[in-house]
Amino acid sequence: MTRIVGLVPARMAASRFPGKPLFPLCGRPMLEHCFLRGRMFPHWDALAVCTCDAEIRDFAVSKGWPVIWTKDTHTRALDRVAEAAGKCGIELADDDIVVCVQGDEPMLHPDMIKAVVAPFSQEPEVKGTMLGVHITDEAMWRNPDIVKIISDLKGNVLYTSRAPIPYAKTFSPELGARRVGGIFAFRWAALRWFTETPESPLEKKESCDSNRIPDNGWFQRLAPYPAVTYYSVDSPADAGLVEAAMKADPLWGKY
Repeated sequence: MTRIVGLVPARMAASRFPGKPLFPLCGRPMLEHCFLRGRMFPHWDALAVCTCDAEIRDFAVSKGWPVIWTKDTHTRALDRVAEAAGKCGIELADDDIVVCVQGDEPMLHPDMIKAVVAPFSQEPEVKGTMLGVHITDEAMWRNPDIVKIISDLKGNVLYTSRAPIPYAKTFSPELGARRVGGIFAFRWAALRWFTETPESPLEKKESCDSNRIPDNGWFQRLAPYPAVTYYSVDSPADAGLVEAAMKADPLWGKY
């Protein structure tokens, strides 16, 4: 039976927002929201925080969460996740599923994880998936901090960009724009391939590491998700926005 391992990568040295994982939101560190919401997904074989920072490790240990110590040389979340997956205490088979649950998505919902995992059982040839949240707000579509997705008719991700794509003279929700939702899943063999493959041209130009995949001839499958109030924390200015939305979120008060 295919196993599912979830990893929450977190580091203190984020370039735009140092100390972000432990920044308080509604009285709890951001990482706590991410981990506890992620833990609501009922089908994990393992779920752990992975980090290279003692502050994050000590906080996670104080909460009784599993922690996997990783190198301090990783600059990309998926590289940290790949190292941690190899140390997770489960001898993973090539077809097992490793899920990256980003530590800066404090409004994630367990149904998002369900959406990312579902394509693997529906289509065995799928090697990787990416959460794609429908954009209905023009400011979000134009925001360069938010990575947008272009996919083909089958749902394969062709390209990701910080630009407002797909292009239109006038934005409308019917444009069908989607944003990367901060949750990714890979077959274990595919994740190893990703981290062993050099940076690609489009990855460097767009500063989107997911472009390494189509640049090398294979695809992640889009896991579509309807428009919801769902904010990432990319800078300190985002914290107030998240706090205001958090208190109206259906999961608030349930963890």
